[in-house]
Amino acid sequence: MCAQIQDVMTEDVISCENTTSLQRVAELMIRHDVGSVVITTDGDPYGIVTESDLIEAGYKSGKPFAEIPTRAVASHPLETVDPNRGIRFAVKRMQEERIKKLVVVEGLDVCGIVTVQDLLDHYGTLNQDLRKIHELRDRRSGGR
Repeated sequence: MCAQIQDVMTEDVISCENTTSLQRVAELMIRHDVGSVVITTDGDPYGIVTESDLIEAGYKSGKPFAEIPTRAVASHPLETVDPNRGIRFAVKRMQEERIKKLVVVEGLDVCGIVTVQDLLDHYGTLNQDLRKIHELRDRRSGGR
């Protein structure tokens, strides 16, 4: 059976309200060593701000981050995925939407995030495991 999103997602998601300044979002990213922050409205997921969004906002606006409201920068609507969906579904969705992160939700509750790096790590580990199986089989069969 194909792995599901819940098998590879990161459960710790950093979030803040859409009224937060971009300065605070940058601070959260640095403090928690993450590349994105989920933006909420009244506690419900609304959008996402990524490192790329920060750079673009700072460059285009010419304003200090403290003066830029997060809601003006957040990617909206938020692209989400159910934790029980297969990894292939997430890959296809990321390709179609041209994004690198999907927020994992159950209803309106954020339960994780899955990134391109999460998927690469998963498939890298899977590939290594398959190579080990192949090598063991070759040793048993004398290299045939």
